Amino acid sequence: MNKIGVIGAGAVGSQLAFLLSLSGVCDEVALVDIKEGLAEGKALDMSQAAPVTGSRCRVSGSDDFSLIEGSDITVMTAGAARRPGMSREDLLKTNLGVVREVSALVKKYAPGTLLIMVTNPLDIMAFAAYVFTGFEPSRVMGMSGVLDTSRYRSFLAAEAGVAPPDTRAMILGPHGDSMVILPEADLGGESADTLIETEVLEGVKTRARSGGKEIVELLRDSSAFFAPAASAACMVKAIAGDSGEVLPCSVYAAGVLDLPEVFIGLPARLGREGIREVVTPDLAPAELKALKDSAADLEKKITSLELK
Repeated sequence: MNKIGVIGAGAVGSQLAFLLSLSGVCDEVALVDIKEGLAEGKALDMSQAAPVTGSRCRVSGSDDFSLIEGSDITVMTAGAARRPGMSREDLLKTNLGVVREVSALVKKYAPGTLLIMVTNPLDIMAFAAYVFTGFEPSRVMGMSGVLDTSRYRSFLAAEAGVAPPDTRAMILGPHGDSMVILPEADLGGESADTLIETEVLEGVKTRARSGGKEIVELLRDSSAFFAPAASAACMVKAIAGDSGEVLPCSVYAAGVLDLPEVFIGLPARLGREGIREVVTPDLAPAELKALKDSAADLEKKITSLELK
């Protein structure tokens, strides 16, 4: 793909833009932010790193959203970040206004783009962007399960003493405390159940559910950005490379497992057209109930916001 737009030049957006500039997946990264000079300054800094990093990707920045014109993929990271004591839901009203405004600009300047949402609370913001842009469901998705799963895999790897890339696991459901952690996890060819004691494994799952909160409390005045940026970059690479890779993303769920009209984490096969298909997971009764309960809760929140 030739061009990728990144909206929001904060910690996540700027880290994502830099990762993409190094990845070789595109010829240009367009970084935009409403704060005058922020995106332009960070883009200039990245460009000056190119002779050292070997990047051939052009990075540009501006507070003028027309810069994203022609973007094949647009990643929305704009919005308020969590602070200590805040839940993702605390960000709802503030970030809903941001997503409404930015979605209109995406629709105006990049009407043919694929849209990846990072703004929290993610599942509701993904649904809002879908409504505000009017894009087909296959063109809007949220970075949720990729990040949640990566956190879980890192904790599993630390407990089992294996390299993080050698782990396999998957988390579905909402990006929050009620995420659904699938029981199957492979750690370097061995089952997590055989390498990690049951009590410890349950502790790992609990830690995964609050992985973002743990970082917020440690940083105090900011939230996670390396792992979220890497997770969004993972999705971009799967799409740009037309890989057909199945990743857990926040997607339009209506018609899957009798779920309502919400965005929620499900396995999705990604390619250049966006979401090629939502893969129906084979869930145990308890996991299916947890997924449906979470979807019902999301539907109530979406209805209260008059988004449907």
